Amino acid sequence: MTAPHPRHRRALALPAGLAVAASLALLPGTPATAAPAAETAPSTAADATSLSYVVNVAPGHRPSATLRRAIAEAGGTIVTSYDRIGVIVVHSADPDFAKTVRKVRGVQSAGATRTAPLPSAATTDTGAPQVLGAKDLAAAKAAAAAAGDQDPLEPLQWDLPAIKADKAHEKSLGSKKVTVAVIDTGVDDTHPDIAPNFDRQASVNCVAGKPDTADGAWRPSAAESPHGTHVAGEIAAAKNGVGMTGVAPGVKVAGIKVSNPDGFFYTEAVVCGFMWAAEHGVDVTNNSYYTDPWYFNCKDDPDQKALVEAVSRASRYAEKKGAVNVAAAGNENYDLASDEITDPSSPNDTTPGDRTVDPSKCLDIPTQLPGVVTVAATGAKGLKSSFSNYGRGVIDIAAPGGDSTAYQTPQPPATSGLILGTLPGGKWGYMAGTSMASPHVAGVAALIKSTHPHASPATVKALLYAEADATACTDPYDIDGDGKVDAVCEGPKNRNGFYGWGTADALDAVTW
Repeated sequence: MTAPHPRHRRALALPAGLAVAASLALLPGTPATAAPAAETAPSTAADATSLSYVVNVAPGHRPSATLRRAIAEAGGTIVTSYDRIGVIVVHSADPDFAKTVRKVRGVQSAGATRTAPLPSAATTDTGAPQVLGAKDLAAAKAAAAAAGDQDPLEPLQWDLPAIKADKAHEKSLGSKKVTVAVIDTGVDDTHPDIAPNFDRQASVNCVAGKPDTADGAWRPSAAESPHGTHVAGEIAAAKNGVGMTGVAPGVKVAGIKVSNPDGFFYTEAVVCGFMWAAEHGVDVTNNSYYTDPWYFNCKDDPDQKALVEAVSRASRYAEKKGAVNVAAAGNENYDLASDEITDPSSPNDTTPGDRTVDPSKCLDIPTQLPGVVTVAATGAKGLKSSFSNYGRGVIDIAAPGGDSTAYQTPQPPATSGLILGTLPGGKWGYMAGTSMASPHVAGVAALIKSTHPHASPATVKALLYAEADATACTDPYDIDGDGKVDAVCEGPKNRNGFYGWGTADALDAVTW
């Protein structure tokens, strides 16, 4: 069933000027749209009545023979087991599987990762990004030629000077020894702006919950979202005289595909993504998504509790192995520090319904997990983007994610208030969302790691926050100018609900 709200909630695909269609969230007053469902299904041996589950046990050991037998007797088939964190991925057609297996000795929690049988019957809502037109392309090339030291499309990237990345590049482009993994919808590594910096060894397809290392398995198909490719270009598009420039154009970027053809990011895939990153030398992960099918996962629900635990274990393990995990805060203009939020879109793979949740107890994962860097979005005027979630004590840092050009208009020669990125097939285009803000921070974290190669994740995060430009609350915040306050910012200049510790600073990342 198609959800009444779009399920992608970390990026927007908006035309320049007034927004009319949202890919991951909506600007105020914007109707939702849905694109046709993808024709292909995720690879799985399960039949059409099966669900996928995570079973969480004590970490450090392979599932015992007794546990394996109990899972089989409950109607489950083990797909894979992440023994280091004690997470087992299971398929079962028995609707009582989770209830039964929770009673087994040694099982700490267990829950279904979806509410629709395998493969998902849901639709994708990803709107088409605004592909860069010939007129803008010609104007950008002319401006770059006049500047002399810019890639052809860099004049359109107002977001780079917004975080001083243009100045940072005069000192350092980042180190080839640093890899940022884009845990997302897949990355087109054949793109001319991505190919020079692509890390094949750190790339994989995790959609089925276990690694698929076939060549090119990390790429999106023509029917799938370009989201991950856009994000990858924002982070590490090469400074090579072609197209655009990434925040850290000298580092490596990897593609870890965790989104199925319908556009869903299920728990087993996300766990696989973090574990792959942990075991393949990744320094930074970018997570511009939320884990389906629940926007917020409530710990008083046994299924949702198990999903939180599984992704928590995986993200903690990735950090323990050296990765800084960066995630988008979301695009509903929610106050994540409030006492309650109305969630209208969960579960998004069957029939969602309104429910009231406490965001301190019901978590958006991975962005609200301990240790994860939570990123809010800003527009071309440096103000919180109209759609960006916020919340004092929840938002860690802010970075350009774009906004409607009518709300925040960039300085010429840039023409769009959205964020330019790479698109599959050697193209470039605009998108907006906290999905676009998170890779800016991931890129800055990669520059910090390049400058301080022996820094631990904790040190990289400490420098990221210390180097951020303190940004005072926008008060009153009336982004659309209709005379009504659209959100309330709380906190001091150096730690508030809109901008966290401040706006990311790439120049300090290469000079401190």
